[in-house]
Amino acid sequence: MTPADLSAAIVRILASLQADGKIGDAEIPSEVVIERPKNREHGDWATNVAMQLGAKFGHNPRSFAELLAAELQKLDDIETVAVAGPGFINITLSAAATGQMAKTIVEANEAFGRGDSLAGVKLNLEFVSANPTGPIHLGGTRWAAVGDSLARVFEAQGASVTREYYFNDHGAQIDRFARSLLAKAKGEPAPEDGYGGLYIQEIAERVLAETAEDILSLPEDQAQEKFRAAGVDLMFAEIRQSLHDFGVDFDVYFHENSLYESGAVPKAIARLTELGHTFEAEGALWLRSTDFGDDRDRVIIKSDGEAAYIAGDIAYYLDKRERGFDQCIYMLGADHHGYVPRMMALCAAFGDKPGLNMEILIGQMVNLVRDGEPVRMSKRAGTVVTLEDLVEIVGTDAARYALARSSINSSLDIDLEQLTKKTNDNPVFYVQYAHARTAQVAKNAQTLNVDRSEFDPALLNHESESDLLAKLTEFPRVVAQAAEFREPHRVARYLEEVAGAYHRWYDNCRVTPLSGADVETIHRTRLWLNDAAGVVLRNGLALLGVSAPERM
Repeated sequence: MTPADLSAAIVRILASLQADGKIGDAEIPSEVVIERPKNREHGDWATNVAMQLGAKFGHNPRSFAELLAAELQKLDDIETVAVAGPGFINITLSAAATGQMAKTIVEANEAFGRGDSLAGVKLNLEFVSANPTGPIHLGGTRWAAVGDSLARVFEAQGASVTREYYFNDHGAQIDRFARSLLAKAKGEPAPEDGYGGLYIQEIAERVLAETAEDILSLPEDQAQEKFRAAGVDLMFAEIRQSLHDFGVDFDVYFHENSLYESGAVPKAIARLTELGHTFEAEGALWLRSTDFGDDRDRVIIKSDGEAAYIAGDIAYYLDKRERGFDQCIYMLGADHHGYVPRMMALCAAFGDKPGLNMEILIGQMVNLVRDGEPVRMSKRAGTVVTLEDLVEIVGTDAARYALARSSINSSLDIDLEQLTKKTNDNPVFYVQYAHARTAQVAKNAQTLNVDRSEFDPALLNHESESDLLAKLTEFPRVVAQAAEFREPHRVARYLEEVAGAYHRWYDNCRVTPLSGADVETIHRTRLWLNDAAGVVLRNGLALLGVSAPERM
């Protein structure tokens, strides 16, 4: 019986009690919170639902808890129910009910941990979206790891997810990139506002080598345009390859420039004008964004007739909604905090609901540390550390895990020395080693004729078995919460707890018999538990885009 099962049981009990007139007519919640007691002597699970709802249903918390406890005690899988303090309900499951989860998990296999909380939702998740003017820096690398993991978590809850990369190929930064390439090709210093780094020289050389005509003999404006077009294509191809090697592939690569070429910008502006949310002043066209919570109105079309940056944002959001997405989630860097109110305002201006149809996640900075000192320089990029630099040092699995295991709301220091260790101090090694151990135990069991032909869940009664089973049971709820709160790091931290519980169980309970001893039902039953742990570790690592090795 999982926490979700207990929650559903309590909801059913509330409905039955209400139908019998034993509690008041307050609205029955769709679910109640079930938690693991800190003190295992208090039972397997606990809830404070009586303290939260008692008064609403016409009872004091203690009497309400006793009413619920009496009904819970009637359920077959529950051994004891005790009311403590002002109204806590402590629940102890029968050993057989607890142990049964091992078989449930193994039989569900890849499906275990999946839910349907987002079933039917068509979701657009935009992340990374680095400018095609250089390699992906650490901030973008963090978004690659977190964004892809979040997409996997959403899919595990039934959402239809489109991973989208917004390709910034319109604007001043592209002009600076082109001028930097042209200057490097001519052997001149980079423009004052341009880009440096070895990659600029590499791309400039490739443009010259792969273009049939003599670009440098062209007038400067034509030569710059040649470098812009070819250079952006080459840089973007590198970015796509780097992301692919990192295990991140996008369904859509959306070109910003297409918004202007297709007429999407004037179309979106016309829509807002029809809705009465634009006005003209000082020779410019404005969005009346203060009507929707922004701190000031925003210029859409400047007095010189040029579109302001927000014009592209307006068109891009409308394009997403017209493509049929129910939820549009943007993942942006720490320097975009001030960007949020205007985006939410334009969402509301279209008649949509900010926070639902549009959601913006802001991530904090990443710092690399080695021997206690910050790592700042990249051989290729010159001034920043890139995705390729990190992967070269620690590998893809360690990089993805390290970047996804912390909340995006806090800055992150990555200790390179720790991530290269093959010890339990390295979180990703700790979790992967637990999975490899489950595979090795299963292999050893096979050689000794221990199979899963028998299963007696009541035999899984050792304290370490109860702890491991309880931890494995929580996986579906952890995934659901990771989706609800947009926090894939919950999965990583949970896996570390599972790994710890598994290692402790491994030290206390044998799956294979001692030399010369007969294979017994307990050995076969424990193999089910071993394999259940493997399923959860494997499924959890898959949500993070991290491999689950069978040997280490």
